[in-house]
Amino acid sequence: MRPMNRPVYRDITTNARYKRFFMLLGTILIVAVQTAMFAWLWFNFYANKDLVEFKKYFRRFYFYRRGHWTIILLYALVLILFMKVLGGFRVGYLRNLDVLYSQILSVCATNFVEYLQLALIAQWKFSWFLTPVLVLAVLQIVVGIFWIFMMRAVYARLYPPHEMLLIYGSISPKALIQKLQSRGDKYLVKETMNLSMGIDKILEKIPEFESIIIGDIPSHERNLFLKFCFAKDIRCYSVPKISDIMITSATEIDLFDTPLLLFRNQGLTFGQLFWKRTMDLAVSLILCVITLPVMLIIAVAIKLYDGGPVLYVQERITKDGRPFSIYKFRSMIVESEKRGARLASEHDDRITTVGKIIRRLHFDELPQLFNVLLGDMSFVGPRPEREEITKEYEKSIPQFRFRLKMKAGLTGYAQVYGQYNTVPYDKIKLDLTYIENYSLWLDLKLILLTVKILFQKEKSEGVDDSQKTALKKESGHTKPEEKQEADMEIGLKAEIHPDTKKEIKAASPAKRGDSLQSQ
Repeated sequence: MRPMNRPVYRDITTNARYKRFFMLLGTILIVAVQTAMFAWLWFNFYANKDLVEFKKYFRRFYFYRRGHWTIILLYALVLILFMKVLGGFRVGYLRNLDVLYSQILSVCATNFVEYLQLALIAQWKFSWFLTPVLVLAVLQIVVGIFWIFMMRAVYARLYPPHEMLLIYGSISPKALIQKLQSRGDKYLVKETMNLSMGIDKILEKIPEFESIIIGDIPSHERNLFLKFCFAKDIRCYSVPKISDIMITSATEIDLFDTPLLLFRNQGLTFGQLFWKRTMDLAVSLILCVITLPVMLIIAVAIKLYDGGPVLYVQERITKDGRPFSIYKFRSMIVESEKRGARLASEHDDRITTVGKIIRRLHFDELPQLFNVLLGDMSFVGPRPEREEITKEYEKSIPQFRFRLKMKAGLTGYAQVYGQYNTVPYDKIKLDLTYIENYSLWLDLKLILLTVKILFQKEKSEGVDDSQKTALKKESGHTKPEEKQEADMEIGLKAEIHPDTKKEIKAASPAKRGDSLQSQ
C-alpha cells in the first residue's frame, strides 16, 4: 500500500516492474530486424544459386536448411554480444548519441566478423565481395537510428525523470547536482537537505519524493536512510565510499548460520597473472603491427612540426610504487615542464597543433604498447601517475595508493568510465572497482569499450586552467574538509536549479563524522 503522504500522480515502483520487460521487447525487436536484414542478404546474394557468375565463389555456401540457419543464428549471437558489451541496447540509460555510437560500432564489428568468416570459408580475397556488407551496415545503422528515437520516446513517456531529494553533509553537492543535470531526462533534483537539519526532519520529508540520492555522508546516518527507504519501498541512490566497493566484491561464506564476508586482499592469483600477461603480449603485439604505419606518420608529423624529439619519456609508477620510464608521442612543446610538473589543462598553450590531434584521438599513447611488451605496464589497469602527483593526492586521500596494487595500464576502468580530469577521489573508486572485480572477461570488455571512447572529446579534456593536478585547491593551507569539497566541486559550470541553490546556501554544513581518511 502506498503511504498516504506520497504523490498519487505517479508510482515509479509500479512502472519499474515493467521496465526490464519493455527493454527486453525493444532488444528482441532490433536484433530480429537487423538479423533479418542479414538473412535477406545471405539468401539473395551469398547463398543464391541463381547467381551463376558468382557460383564458383559461393559454391561453399550452398548449405542444407540447417546450415543456413546456423549462419544466421551465429550472426545474431555475435550482434547481441557486441551490443551488450558496447551498450547498444541501453536506451534511457545512456545518452542517445552514446547509444547510436554503440550501435554503429556493434553493427560494423558484427558485419566484419561475419564477412571475415565467409572470406575464410570461401578462400577469396577480403575486398572482393565487401560492398554488399557495407551497404547492409549503412541500412542497419539507419534502422538503428529510428529504433533509438522510437524507444527513447516511449521510454520518456513511460518513465519520466525521477523527482529526487538530495541529502548531503559537509561536502558540497554542487558537482553531483551538475552531473545529474546533464541527464535531466532521468533525474530531477527538486530539493536538497543538509544533515544539520536533523535526521527526524529528513525522514519525514523522504516519503514526499519518488526517490532520494544520498551524498557522501557519514555511514551511520546513511544506513538509517537506506533502511528507511527499504522499509517504505522508496528508490534510493547512494554515493559509494571506498569501503563500499571492497564490500561489494567480497566473497560470501555460507558455512555457518551467521553470514560472513571474506576479503582476501591478496591480489591476482597465479592463474590470473598468467592469462593477463598472455593477453597483454598477444594484444600489444597485434596492435604494434596494425598501428605501425600510424605511428610512423605521427612520428614524421611531430618531427616536421618543430624539429624536436618524437618521443616523450617520463618517469611514472606502477605496481607497488615501482618507477619506470613511460613512452608517449610528444604532444607538447619542448621543455613543457620547466616550471614544474602539472597536468594538461583545458586551454593549455603548451600543446602543439599536432599534439591536439593525437591527444584528441589518444594516439599519443600508442608507444605505451612497448611498455606493455616490456612488462612495465599491462594493457588494462589503473592509469600510471607521477610519484609527485600521487604524493600530492595522498595528502588529502591516503587511500590513493591502493590503486598501486595492480600494474598500471594503457587503458582501464577509470579511463573508460571516467575522464582525464576526473577528481582523484572518484578515480580511486573506479580503479578499486576494477581491482576488486578483476576477470579476464572484464579486461576484454574494457578493451572493446576503449574503441568506443577514442572519439569522445570529453574523455580527453584537461583540468581547469588554474589547476596543476585534478585537485581544485592547490594551497597547502587548505583544511582537509575543504580539500574534500574541492574534489567534489571540480569542473562545476552548470547552473543550479533555483530551489536547490537556496537550500545549499541556507544550510550550514554539518561537521563530517567520517573523513576520507577513515574510509
